[in-house]
Amino acid sequence: MGRRLLLLGCALALHVDAQRLEVVSQDAKPVLSVRHPDARGNRFGFEGGRVVKVGGAYHLFTSEMVSLPIWAKMRLGHWTSRDGRGWKRVGTLYESSGDCTGADPRGALWSPIPVFDELERRWNLFYVAYRCKPNTKEQFLSNHDGEIWRAVSQKDGEAGIGGPYKDVGVVMRRGPDSLSWEGLQGTDSFFPYRVGDRWYAMYGSARTEKLPIEHWLVGLATAPSVGGPWRRVREHSPLGIERRFIENPMVSSLPGGGYLCVYDSEAADSIGYAVSKDGVKWGAGRALRIQAWAGDVRTPLGLVSERGNEYTVFYTGFEDRPDWDAFLANRPGTARCSIGRVRVRVLPE
Repeated sequence: MGRRLLLLGCALALHVDAQRLEVVSQDAKPVLSVRHPDARGNRFGFEGGRVVKVGGAYHLFTSEMVSLPIWAKMRLGHWTSRDGRGWKRVGTLYESSGDCTGADPRGALWSPIPVFDELERRWNLFYVAYRCKPNTKEQFLSNHDGEIWRAVSQKDGEAGIGGPYKDVGVVMRRGPDSLSWEGLQGTDSFFPYRVGDRWYAMYGSARTEKLPIEHWLVGLATAPSVGGPWRRVREHSPLGIERRFIENPMVSSLPGGGYLCVYDSEAADSIGYAVSKDGVKWGAGRALRIQAWAGDVRTPLGLVSERGNEYTVFYTGFEDRPDWDAFLANRPGTARCSIGRVRVRVLPE
């Protein structure tokens, strides 16, 4: 959450690629906030996750920052909507302990990502579990030693999107095969996608054991099936999409061929995106300005295909610019993170 503030400076590389995003329309106010009656008990709002569309309905899986300690006491919530504006909370998928002693590997839970496996006709849910401790002047410890858990819906077919989900194990964690750019944060995001007969995943990490943190980056992992075993692809890790900051990338295949990912970037009032012809080699990141209401634009929740070359992007953002020093000291004040909506189209360059 407070990661950009821990970086020295910012520089988003803007490069021409084969395709670009353009804003078609955007909502002038959030479509979901803590003011929603179903969000009672959610003190600080929403951050990260994914929106998918199944049977004409939108399904939002998101991290709910329900209480203190901030970024530790979390719920992973499931919401649905027919039109993308009127939302109903379905239920809680998982809830963290909120333990901030560093003892509980599930002290904080983040970034629920539903992924449908066409071969097995079943939804998988990937999410991050962290240990939590108070931050120090030398280290960022609010979320560290991140592990990626995989859960599987107990109902088959696309209608099984709502679960219930059953944990089947950790698919990625910090260990002997970690690369030099990975660090104490562990694995902070994981998004699997299919390329031909193999699976690939963008995964993120940072060396949060030393402040100021030099960068948050993402690498590439691959596996023969969505359940693994997953191994890091060293020759493509880290990916060259960004040099200093990229978080929570989510990948979509494009109807005309190729792949596009959207992600949390440093660019003001914007989300980042990048294009790949083969899903493995990625071009440099670009910025798409989407500001309509947020004091601080945060994380895009994926590309939802609509009609033709148009997509809906839901994204999180703080309605007022937050006091990051207060957040890192566990004194977050009144800052609330809400969810907005923008319609975009993919165009040739």
